[in-house]
Amino acid sequence: MDASRSHAPRSVMGIVGLVLAIIAAATSFMPIVNNFSFFLALISAILSLVAVISCARGKKSGKGVAIAGLVVSIISIVVVLATQSMYSAAIDDAVNGPDVSGVSTQQGGDDPSKEDDGAGDASNTQNLAVGTSIDLESGLSVTVDAVDTSIVNYDGSALVGVQVTYVNNSDNSADYNMYDWKGEDAQGAQENSTFFSDDGKELSSGSLAPGGTKTGFLYFKEGTVKALYFSSVLSDDASASWSLA
Repeated sequence: MDASRSHAPRSVMGIVGLVLAIIAAATSFMPIVNNFSFFLALISAILSLVAVISCARGKKSGKGVAIAGLVVSIISIVVVLATQSMYSAAIDDAVNGPDVSGVSTQQGGDDPSKEDDGAGDASNTQNLAVGTSIDLESGLSVTVDAVDTSIVNYDGSALVGVQVTYVNNSDNSADYNMYDWKGEDAQGAQENSTFFSDDGKELSSGSLAPGGTKTGFLYFKEGTVKALYFSSVLSDDASASWSLA
């Protein structure tokens, strides 16, 4: 039996399977390319499995090569799935921004030490009251502090002024941006903030160092009843909203 196996032809499928598995393994961590790597590893696994069976029956030699191809192809498939999951999560974070991890309401005016310890339901982030803060998983805290409905612009149009504050509680820098915000009217129409000519307190764009704070105003057209905050400018869904009416 051993003599017959020693003279059996080497399994071409095993060799091809190993080569394909090595190529799949080498490219399994590359974004986009690893979509091709997955199918390459799948083909390699099938070829290697057939080669292992043929070698076990004594029809072909090269069982070690076939087993190596099968093992490498399986590892490649696992690496592809793991890296794609990682890249997908990274893209999701970039597009949708960090999630809200907590909600809190300050009690007693502007004293930040008087905070409602009972408020912390991160699932309820819509139609928040003015004075309520949201905490993001990134460590950034965002608050709508006050609303002023008595503002008149240079052209006589009425505006709704919204004071907001960012606090960076993380160990890394964090961005703030006027385009993080939109105003929504009673009909559900959403618009970006508008220009107010007589103001030097308008929120701009920039970065906060760890522990930094930034307060600024946003101005929306008359009739705005909600302030919407987006933790990413690429996101279509607001992370939180505050009722202004």
